[in-house]
Amino acid sequence: MIEIPSDLHPDLVPLAFLLGNWAGAGVSDFPGAEKCNFGQEVSFSHDGRDFLEYVSHSWVLDAEGEKVRPLESESGYWRIDKDRKVEVVMVRDQGVIEIWYGELGHQKPQIDLVTDAVARTAASGPYNGGKRLYGYVKSDLMWVGEKSTPEVELRPYMSAHLKKVVTPEEVAAMAKSLGDLPDDGIAFFK
Repeated sequence: MIEIPSDLHPDLVPLAFLLGNWAGAGVSDFPGAEKCNFGQEVSFSHDGRDFLEYVSHSWVLDAEGEKVRPLESESGYWRIDKDRKVEVVMVRDQGVIEIWYGELGHQKPQIDLVTDAVARTAASGPYNGGKRLYGYVKSDLMWVGEKSTPEVELRPYMSAHLKKVVTPEEVAAMAKSLGDLPDDGIAFFK
């Protein structure tokens, strides 16, 4: 279920499905880089202004699903206009800054993004730009990323399936919203 916080900026209501903390796993595969399974934690939050704050951390997983080492971190800001056009400013730990533009799908929680501008530090690896697709599917957040370099044409390189993380505070708030329940736990089902 998608909840819309009362203090969410009205322009951001179409992006409310992104809000919260997400965790899951995915696959990374790009020529010249290690192919691996990865874990990921993503957070979309807001402070009442006209943007969502985005933070993502991923790490390489071993065959047992345990963390091996950090893979990639990125953070940024997401906005949407009245025509459902989405803009994202993102900074990656590899020394890359990107501006992405795209749009929210018509009557579906799906966002297609394409890089419009890329700036790289001297320490960053080769990177020309990319595409990303985010979708809210059966209460999960899924995404796939494509990228290109001077040596490699645009191609998929990462994808993940993330589930919403519910904090103990959110569980307590949900329980409180249910009101008074019978003490024995059984009368509730009668």
